[in-house]
Amino acid sequence: MARTVRAPKPKPDTLLEVMLREYMQALAVQNYSENTISNRMFLIGQFLEWCVERGLTEPLEVTRPVLERYQRYLFHYRKKNGDPMSFRSQHSRLVPLRMWFRWMTRRNYLLHNPASELELPKLGQPLPRNIFSAQEVERILLLCDIDDPIGLRDRAIIEVLYSTGIRRMEVIALKLYELSLERGVLLVRQGKGKKDRYVPIGERAIAWLRKYIEASRPQLASEPDDMTVFLTANGEPFSRDHMTSNVKARIDAAKLGKTGACHLFRHTMATLMHENGADIRHIQEILGHVKLETTQIYTHVSIRTLQQVHASTHPAAMLKRPDSAASASQRPGGEDLFAALHAESDEEREDGG
Repeated sequence: MARTVRAPKPKPDTLLEVMLREYMQALAVQNYSENTISNRMFLIGQFLEWCVERGLTEPLEVTRPVLERYQRYLFHYRKKNGDPMSFRSQHSRLVPLRMWFRWMTRRNYLLHNPASELELPKLGQPLPRNIFSAQEVERILLLCDIDDPIGLRDRAIIEVLYSTGIRRMEVIALKLYELSLERGVLLVRQGKGKKDRYVPIGERAIAWLRKYIEASRPQLASEPDDMTVFLTANGEPFSRDHMTSNVKARIDAAKLGKTGACHLFRHTMATLMHENGADIRHIQEILGHVKLETTQIYTHVSIRTLQQVHASTHPAAMLKRPDSAASASQRPGGEDLFAALHAESDEEREDGG
């Protein structure tokens, strides 16, 4: 008689997993974006995997010492290439946990919030590591083969990113009916924070966008056409990773020694506009920043004004100055600047500086 093999019973969900699903449903009811919900699901899910490995399955078992232990785990974690996780990445994994445990406490699933006093890593205010000059952007654009449908598409993508400064997901989600090219604007619908905004787009970007829509997009589109502006070679909307790798490849082809992708053009647009006199509040509106502090990073990146002051006031800023005939040592009360600097350097060496 043949022996019947029974399939193993599915493993029941832990109480932590049940609470996570309820939390995700609560976020959906509160009209959080799908990206926010999926991101929190992923980050909190990583914490749950860590908990399961240590036999923790219920919210009551997660105490403040447990959370601090998880924080130390993130600090000592090493990626595949051996690099540690950045403090910003550690921070981004702990913040959703604080929100989740606060939600469980408010709904009386917990009497005390173990994450309420969890100290997050301090974050500095790093400036963008790479920003293109206008000439470097032109070099990237000129390498796109506009006689090829894909090359023309990529030229249009980069022109839009550079002209508008919109985010990666915003250019991916852009629809044909959201373009008002006659008015020189495009509509970013449901951008970050689920907010709509109009963004100006320059004449050159409009010209390349029109050329792509008329000549290239019909060769890429397939039915049913959902009116997405930028399509892959398979006629589908871009995924986030595909868009990133596509733009990164165009940047790498220019051999500028700078790394980055879509966001690099956002930084570049904001920096160059500010250097050319744009008010920081206008840039804030274009970028869709809720807080002005987020935009003010570009006041630090924009260095042209400081360069102009430096060039007009520093005695050694230029090779030749209008009054270069009179050196510092020849002016009343002056002395040899280079000799003074050499003497200062000698003193520092003697002091161990």
